[in-house]
Amino acid sequence: MMVGQQRVVAGLSSRALVTGWDLGAGLQMARALGVNMLLAAEMLPVFEQIAVMKFNESEGAHSYD
Repeated sequence: MMVGQQRVVAGLSSRALVTGWDLGAGLQMARALGVNMLLAAEMLPVFEQIAVMKFNESEGAHSYD
């Protein structure tokens, strides 16, 4: 899990949304785990999109008041 590599946007309503992860860090993690780099480069953006959508749904884009 790429916990510390999130990109977050805070709006005027004091809601924060995760907009993505640092895919460079994801590729480095894939390389360290011995994952095929072509496969990782193709699939990480797909996984990122799904993970961001599900994370924001589950967190309800919590307010940080």
